Parts: sequence; structure tokens; C-alpha cells
Amino acid sequence: MIILKLGGSILTKKDLKKAEVNYANLDRIATEIKDAFTDINVNQDLSEGLVIIHGAGSYGHPPAKKYKIGEPFEKNQYSQRRIGFSKTQNCVKKLNTIICESLINHEIPCVAIQASSFITTKNKRIKSFNLSLIKKYLEEGFVPVIYGDVVLDEELKIAVLSGDQILQYIAKNLKIRDSKSNKKVVILGTDVSGVFTKNPKKYDDAKHIPKLSSLDEIEKFDSTTNIDVTGGMIGKIKELLQLAEIGIESKIINANESGAISNALLNKKVEGTIIK
Repeated sequence: MIILKLGGSILTKKDLKKAEVNYANLDRIATEIKDAFTDINVNQDLSEGLVIIHGAGSYGHPPAKKYKIGEPFEKNQYSQRRIGFSKTQNCVKKLNTIICESLINHEIPCVAIQASSFITTKNKRIKSFNLSLIKKYLEEGFVPVIYGDVVLDEELKIAVLSGDQILQYIAKNLKIRDSKSNKKVVILGTDVSGVFTKNPKKYDDAKHIPKLSSLDEIEKFDSTTNIDVTGGMIGKIKELLQLAEIGIESKIINANESGAISNALLNKKVEGTIIK
């Protein structure tokens, strides 16, 4: 089974003040997934299927930040926070609909699954997660498409749940019926070619790191590396290192590069960073 995470910075134009989809990227990526998924279906080692998880990008981050979703608040502020929760949830759902429409137009049998409908958290970490529906869709040959969302939280009332945390939970806990090995392949499509010591978009002296295997290795990283309301690159690495501890290898690649997604899905050489 392959778990593919597509960053919000790939699918949307995050630098704009308004929510806007990067349709050129979306169409290209959908084409690459279709091409690779066709081959995967005839590859016995990867016949369990594909799960797609995507970020919120310019659709989810601005309202979540504006309404301080996940931050402590006084009782009299809850009414406004609930409105913010509803607006954020509605925005990320709109993005998911657009993404699924593109996948369907490329004849990928996807099904949208809203995280807030079956996941809760406690202090921003997943507390409950019903995997049964995802398992059933996979067994029936569908491609579940899940996304970063706002969810109910036992301690904070409401919180932001990143797609990276969803990815980690699925990779750890999802087992497919009648699978011989339950092997998982985890791929993260971001807007940079893997992990760097600094943000490569801002610093010419940023050094590429081809392989990571320890949390100690990221403590020296510059904190300017893609920080956002869901944790940025550092958050992604921490989630993936937890998978590495149980033997699940991940790869972070640049999904802006043509062919990177299809090559990664087909286990061909792609520049990036391996977490193992």
C-alpha cells in the first residue's frame, strides 16, 4: 500500500491573500498518479492500493490562524472560535472537492473522507481514529482522499489536525485484509527537494540532507524552515521519524518537478530525502 501526502503549498498558491488552487500542478499531479496507479494495479507487491492525503494550503491556514484554532481561549470567546472552526472546515472541504474532481476527471476512483467526521484529538494529538471505513474503501478498490482539517479536541475543545499526523497514524495502524506483508510505502510531495539545513528558498547556503535517521539531526536546523500552523517541515520530519522507528521508510520529494510523483510511486529514482 502506498500513502501519498501532497503538501498544500503544491496544490494551492499559499503566498496569495485569497484561496486559490494551483490548477497546473493539480492537473499534472493527477495525470502522474493515474499513470502510476495503473501500473501499481498490476504490480502484485503494491496491489493493496493507494491512500492520498493532502494539506490545506491557502484554503485552511489563513482562517485557522485568524481565529487562533487550537490556542487556549476564555469561555466567552468560544462562540467566535466555533465560527472560525466552521469557516476553516468549510474552506478545506472546498479544496478537497476541487482535488477530487480533478482525480475523477483522470479516471481515478477516489472517495473524499473528511477527517473531522471520524477523528478526534487530545492536546492536538490523535485520540480516536476510525480506520474501518478507509480499510473497506481500499478493499473495494477505491482511493481514499483525506485531508488536514479542524477537529474536536478533548482538552482544547477544537484544534488543527495536520495531514502529516494523519499520514503517520494510517501508516502505523492500517492493516489490509488478506495482505501478505502489509508493507507501506510513504511519499511526501512538498515544494522543495527534500530536507535542508535552512529554507532553500531564502538561503543560498542551505545544504541538502539526503538521509535522516534521528531526531538529534534536526535540532540544529534553522527554525525558518517552512513554519506554519501545522508545524512545517520540522513537524513532518518528527512524524516520519516515528514511522522510521518501526521500520517504515519515507521519502520527501519535490512535487513541483514534473515526473517526481509518478517516479516515486513506481519506486524509481527521485531526488529527495529518505527518512529511515
